[in-house]
Amino acid sequence: MSEATPPRLPFHYAWVIVFTGMLCIFACLGFGRFALGMLLPSMASTLGLSYSQIGFISTGNFLGYLASVLLCGQVARRIGSRRLIVIALVLIGASMALISRAQNFTTVLLLYMITGIGSGAANVPVMGLITAWFNRAIRGRAAGFVVIGSGFAIIISGKLIPFVNANVGQEGWRMNWLILAGIVIAIAVIGRLFLRDRPEEQGLLPLGSEDTHLSPALQERTSEQSIYRNRSIYLLGAIYFLFGYTYVIYATFMVTELVKVRGFSEAVAGTFWSWVGFLSLFSGPVFGTLSDRLGRKAGLMIVFSLQMLSYVLVAVPDLPMMYLYLSIVFFGIVAWSIPSIMVAAVSEYVGPDKALAAFGFITFIFGLGQITGPSIAGMLAERTGTFSSSFFMAAAFAGIAIVSVNFLRKPHHQ
Repeated sequence: MSEATPPRLPFHYAWVIVFTGMLCIFACLGFGRFALGMLLPSMASTLGLSYSQIGFISTGNFLGYLASVLLCGQVARRIGSRRLIVIALVLIGASMALISRAQNFTTVLLLYMITGIGSGAANVPVMGLITAWFNRAIRGRAAGFVVIGSGFAIIISGKLIPFVNANVGQEGWRMNWLILAGIVIAIAVIGRLFLRDRPEEQGLLPLGSEDTHLSPALQERTSEQSIYRNRSIYLLGAIYFLFGYTYVIYATFMVTELVKVRGFSEAVAGTFWSWVGFLSLFSGPVFGTLSDRLGRKAGLMIVFSLQMLSYVLVAVPDLPMMYLYLSIVFFGIVAWSIPSIMVAAVSEYVGPDKALAAFGFITFIFGLGQITGPSIAGMLAERTGTFSSSFFMAAAFAGIAIVSVNFLRKPHHQ
């Protein structure tokens, strides 16, 4: 017996997918990854962690993330994206709750690696749902709204974690991990209730499908083509690597630059970083929509140009304060825009059916950039005694990305 037709909403159910997806990104990346920096100082003090051990904890999370993004496409095809996302969020929440009881470095390392596995297993299928629910004409805008979940998490964790620490004391980090874990589990329940794998489950077509259709012949040809034989996917992966390599240098060392080099207090530096989180809320929707209208190549070139300018402005010493403000504005306003453009771009090169696997593949390459960038930048800063050389390197790599974007071919169906 077939299920009853679900009640019609005053808006397309695709926007429910977007809002729920944003909450999932809020949980899996915002809390699962970006909250760590706020939690580490008190954790390191209580557990006696060295700087190298702190670095290993972060690297362990990335390694778990990398391992999962390569496999989540295959797993999602077997059990469905919704089920995978919910399982991944529960895994994140459970591992974070267990971290709150950890007594040594090894336990934190292993548990936070599991958190990374969950982060990758949730992030990629969430973004993949956008390709199923939206036609290419508005796919960039939709993905843009999803990725801003990380920005909301940065703002909330920046306020919540210090508040709890101030009221609980040195062991406040344990309470913070439990609170974040509870929120992640609650979002897993929301995902179970509202996420759907395909619009057909709601008796709908993808939003915008009346405007543009992929012909059956092309759809068949695209589905048969392996993503690993598509040169454009490798080029997109290389461009995504350059984004991961450069943005994480800025994200890792900017606060240290402000405190250690420029002489700001940690409170003032934290305020600067909060502004990055606030500005990032506009990055995905604005530049995702822009790429829908101007094309993915133009969108990527604009974003990388603004990032390159941001890195140069902080790299040049002794510039007036106004240029430091501009650097933060330029970085924040494009912070999450490239992932939203990449989601839309891969679906245009391999088709919606292969988009999740393709996005998982280029996200793996992107993750390699995230691991490589900070380590090389840190060694460079240690050798030169300043972060300027590291930021200049980031600017140069952003310039290489701009050049690389020019070599992208026109997608199969645009």
